[in-house]
Amino acid sequence: MTGSSARKENALATRLYALLKEDIYSFRLLPGDRFTESGMAEVHGVSRTPLRDALYRLEREGYLQVSFRSGWAVCPFDFQRFEQLYDLRIVLELAAIQRICESPESISLDVFSDIWLVPAEHRLDDGIQVAALDEAFHQGLVQATGNREMARVHQEVTEKIRIIRHLDFTSSDRIQATYAEHAEILRMLLQRKQAQAAILLKSHIDASKAEVRKITLHRLHEARERQTATGWLVNPNEPGERK
Repeated sequence: MTGSSARKENALATRLYALLKEDIYSFRLLPGDRFTESGMAEVHGVSRTPLRDALYRLEREGYLQVSFRSGWAVCPFDFQRFEQLYDLRIVLELAAIQRICESPESISLDVFSDIWLVPAEHRLDDGIQVAALDEAFHQGLVQATGNREMARVHQEVTEKIRIIRHLDFTSSDRIQATYAEHAEILRMLLQRKQAQAAILLKSHIDASKAEVRKITLHRLHEARERQTATGWLVNPNEPGERK
């Protein structure tokens, strides 16, 4: 394979990875759904090589599992695992708050203030944009400590919970709550009120965790009902079969 061909294959694998991940995020591929490489390759009109690269990448990230006899399957939701990841996230972010408040030098939080300490009329209402800003806010708190290992672990946790965390921004009420809660956390940090900031942060993450669990269960129920109503079933031999 020439260098040009390899680059095209890699680019195609990356595109397929993004498409399949979005299908999982959007519950078009549901937990437990099964498919084969050949069937999925036919659906997307691609060869199996770049598709396989994309599938194994999703397997490494915990979204898919593969079996020699039954092909590929979307991993079931493990809410206990997600709860543990949220708990780890809280530990890391509380440690970040402590370091920010106890730092002998003032750590600038201006970039966050410009986003979250704004009048209500200047707030964004697009869930995708706010979700990205929310991630940046929480990651930024950890990065502000200067501890690269803490930031690396926090980044890994963020990526693992993203599949459900983005659901917290599908309603205007939750978007407004995020703005209000981030603003209060920032105000406490700017005053170096560690205890108050820590209480607010933990409450903020706990509320988000409870909300995304509720929304995830509701979305899964709706998706299953749609799948049953349309007769669209996924089996080990074909990507989708009308029954």
